[in-house]
Amino acid sequence: MMAEIPVEIDWSALSNDALRGLVEAFVNREGTDYGAVERSFEEKVEEVLRQLRRGEAKIVFDLESNSPNIVPRS
Repeated sequence: MMAEIPVEIDWSALSNDALRGLVEAFVNREGTDYGAVERSFEEKVEEVLRQLRRGEAKIVFDLESNSPNIVPRS
């Protein structure tokens, strides 16, 4: 059986609350590491938001698992 291709979701199509909730869940889940300097949760959230706005990351929705994720744009 062929795996479903994730659907890209434009971050700007989400409400501010939905976008922030998605990014916060991603940061909590991933335990995002930013190198030698420890960053606060809020700083990590803001960095992911900047990456989305700059087009360095994208939101994808996996139809198989019925869940969104944030991944680097290739």
